[in-house]
Amino acid sequence: MERNTQWSEVEVALTQGKSRLVTSKSLQPLKLLNPGSSYPGCHVVLSSYGGGMVSGDQINLRITCGAQAKLFVSTQANTKIFKSTNGATAEQHITAQVAENALAVSFPDPVVPQEHSRFRQTQHWHLHPSALLLVVDWFHSGRMDQSERFQFYSFSSELKVSVGEKLVLLDRFSFSPEDHIATSPANFDVYQTMFSAYLVGPPQDERFAALAQAFQELKMTSNRHVTFHISDQDHVISVSEAREGVYLLRAMGKSRQDLEPICQHLLQTLSTEAFFGYNPLERKY
Repeated sequence: MERNTQWSEVEVALTQGKSRLVTSKSLQPLKLLNPGSSYPGCHVVLSSYGGGMVSGDQINLRITCGAQAKLFVSTQANTKIFKSTNGATAEQHITAQVAENALAVSFPDPVVPQEHSRFRQTQHWHLHPSALLLVVDWFHSGRMDQSERFQFYSFSSELKVSVGEKLVLLDRFSFSPEDHIATSPANFDVYQTMFSAYLVGPPQDERFAALAQAFQELKMTSNRHVTFHISDQDHVISVSEAREGVYLLRAMGKSRQDLEPICQHLLQTLSTEAFFGYNPLERKY
């Protein structure tokens, strides 16, 4: 990315026992919201002026989560990616620093790439060895309520997480329906919504252990109902410990509602006193 690229900024710091938004700079098309709360964590909502991203839009966001601070990042609604014109791609780039003993959670609504759209996103999170991170990355096949499925041109997502100076997680995904058969069993089959959750932190941290247990509980609950014909399931889920201090959860569902229990289980864990003390998304819908 060019050096003269302009960045929106979010900075959260622990002040008098509460995590507060101390820097907020948003450049179009991004709009930043900071819902008030009596709880010690800070909630930042990513929104946009046009209800989504149009062809050629580029969001660049720099996040700083200070020592011992707690940050929850969500979106106001689904991120709609509108039709590409002249081959232009809508892009979103996030770079983040999470300091000593801090907690950062990114829990957005799904990205919805509409017909003939192009979208690319990158995230690079830099963690202090004592920091804890949970990132959700989620997208739909299209406007499913309008029977629009896998009619976009391209979708790509890259996530990198570094602890100290060491890269511990690199996950890249790219899909173009024109080049692949989306409904093939080797790709998405009957599933229309794809959900990934990434957990990175020190294994000795009790909060890391609680989230890792939540991942495993979701896996066990899902596997109780597995049949020989996997596509008969409303959703499928896999959980793996990629390496020490890194967990990965992947799920696919036939609809958003099919994956809602996964979201609620993770949010229930995050609402305990060890994390945020409440569910930041409870009153959203």
